[in-house]
Amino acid sequence: MLSAKQIGEFRTLLERRYRQLREEIRTILLESDEEQFQKLAGEVHDMEELSVADLLVDLNYAEIDHLLSELREVEDALKRIREGTYGICIDTGEPIELERLKAYPTASRTTRAQAIYERTHAGEEHSSL
Repeated sequence: MLSAKQIGEFRTLLERRYRQLREEIRTILLESDEEQFQKLAGEVHDMEELSVADLLVDLNYAEIDHLLSELREVEDALKRIREGTYGICIDTGEPIELERLKAYPTASRTTRAQAIYERTHAGEEHSSL
C-alpha cells in the first residue's frame, strides 16, 4: 500500500500534469481556429494542396483527442485519490506496483491485470500501458 506521503506526491504530480494538459489543449485550440483553416484553404490551388490542408487540420484534431484522453485519465486518477482507491487495481483489488505508478501515474490496473485487459479487449480503445 502507498503511504500518505507517496499519495501526496502522486497528487502533486497529477495536478501539475492536469494543468499542463489543459494549457496544451487551450493553446492548440487557439492556434487552430477556423481562421487558420480558411487561410490554409485560401492558399490552396489544387486538390493535392487541399488534401494537405485537410491533413494538417486532422492532425490538430488527433493531437487534441490524444490530449483529452490523457486528461480524462489524469482526472480519473485524481478521483481515485479523493476516494481513497488510488494505487489499487480496479480489476483485482490488489496494490498496483509502485514502479508502475512511478512510470505511469494514471495506471488503474496492475501490470498483469492490464495485460489481461488488453488481450480480452483487443481492438477497443485503451491504453497500452
